[in-house]
Formats: sequence, C-alpha cells, structure tokens
Amino acid sequence: MGWPLRMFQEEGYYFVTSRCFQGRLLLRPSAKVNEVVGGVLARAVQQSAGNVRLHAFTFASNHFHLLVWTRGVALASFMQYLRANLSKKVGRLADWSGGFWERRYSAEPVLDDTALVGRLRYVLAHGVKEGLVERSAEWPGLTCLPQLLGPARRLFQWFNWTKRWSRRGSEDTAEGEGRFAEEIAEPVELEVAPMPCWEGLGEEERQRAVRGLVEQVEAEARARNRPVLGARAVRAQHPHTRPEHLERSPRPLGHASTRQSLKELREQYRAFVAAFREAAARWMRGDFSASFPLFSFPPRVVPGRVIRIL
Repeated sequence: MGWPLRMFQEEGYYFVTSRCFQGRLLLRPSAKVNEVVGGVLARAVQQSAGNVRLHAFTFASNHFHLLVWTRGVALASFMQYLRANLSKKVGRLADWSGGFWERRYSAEPVLDDTALVGRLRYVLAHGVKEGLVERSAEWPGLTCLPQLLGPARRLFQWFNWTKRWSRRGSEDTAEGEGRFAEEIAEPVELEVAPMPCWEGLGEEERQRAVRGLVEQVEAEARARNRPVLGARAVRAQHPHTRPEHLERSPRPLGHASTRQSLKELREQYRAFVAAFREAAARWMRGDFSASFPLFSFPPRVVPGRVIRIL
C-alpha cells in the first residue's frame, strides 16, 4: 500500500515529525550529538534560501518535531537534506550503518493561531510528559527552549565533509576524528523565529508566554505523580536500544482549533487527491498534457514505464 499523497499549500505552517528506525534511540542526547544536530538543522534552514522558517523544535532520543513555516514544496527538499545529513552524521556518532529513519516523515498543516500555540506547547512538553525529566529545561537533547527564553540566534558547528574529502592525500587527523575535526567545522547560525501570533508582543512578553506554557506542562506532570527517569539516565542509554513498546497513534490530517477548519481541510484534500489521480491516469495512458494539482509531485516519466512519486 502506497503512502498518502502529500498536499502542500502555497505557503503555510506545518508540524513535522520523523521517527528513527524501529524507534531505536539513535538520536540519544550528548554534547556531540546536540552540536551535530544543531549544525545540520541550521544548515538545512540556510539551504532553503528563506523558503523555510523555523519556529520551534525538539529532538528526542528516537524522533524529532519541528514547527515550521514553508512556501510551496520547499519543505520536501528541506526534509530530504535534513534527514539525509542527520542519518549520515549522527549515524556515524552512534556507530549505526543501517537505515536510520523508520518511514516517511509526517507534515501536518497547522491552520490557526490557537493550534500553533498548541503545537508549541506540545514541543515544549517533550521529556516532561513522558516522565523522562521533571522540568522542560532539564531535557538533555537539543530543544528550542533556550532560544525562546533567550537570544533567538545560536551558533553551531557544521562539519563540512565535502571539505574533508577534498583534503584527502594531505596531512589529516586520524580516521576516527577526521569526520568531526575542528579543521572542517564551519560556524552556522540557527534562528528561531517568533510565533506569528506573538510578533506584536515585546521580547519579555513572548518569553512570559513561553514560561506560562512550560509551567502548565510541568504542573500537569506533577499532578500525575509518575516516577522520573532523569537526564543522566537518558544520556546513559545505548543508542541502539529498541524500546519494547512504542506509542503509535493515527497521524491527523491537520491541526486546527475548530471542526469547521478541519472539515474544510478534508474537503480540500479529497479534491486534491481526485485531481491528482485523474491526471495520473491520463499520464498512464500516454496523455502527458494532463495537469497535476499545484505543489504536487507528478510521476516521473522514463522510457517504457511511468514511476509514481508520491
């Protein structure tokens, strides 16, 4: 069974999730992993040339969430770059050579300001709602919280492996260190943009709003009175560990604060799928004049057959 068709807007906000293969802890936090992840994320935003804007993020041990604004299909190339580089570089740190990601990432449109704040709250709740740490600030993985409560820009190192390979034959560091040597590290800046519904607020007001969300999350966790694993134990887990149980839930078509907005999104998606399938059927019959919906990925034509890219 194929993956559902992706429907992108001319521009819009998306809640993005990607999970590691079999839920393994391949993104387990450490100082080096956080630096590499931050550099790759910053580089991916930079490579998007302004077509992707980052509003929130958190990296768990076996998945990550992003809250982004993007234009058209720019999210597709952004995610391809991000996931490919994370799999190569974090995979190297974790001594993992197999497939890094479990399946295709999800990208769910966020349709209004209330839903955006709700998704931000979900991002900030990571680690606390799962009983891994008591406070959001204690999560040892990479998260946007420090940038939401302090300077919005943060410098990371991008390890330029292209530069490393171009230096082959010259004096280099040892094989085990060369891929993350200071000589090939380039500073790259990662910026977290203000939430659009908070752009009219001052910096202190935005920070107060973030602290309010965090306090709500932590109060709810205390009320559940669950034991907490702790940051030290999180860092001590082996990255190849496969959890015995993974929480899986159906991915929503989108996020909105009203049923009417979700109903309209479902109707729009049905029309999109119908138009795509009609155009694809015509292509399969050799009629390449058929038009596909805007911001979709038409089939790729090769001699003798048609390959569908969803």
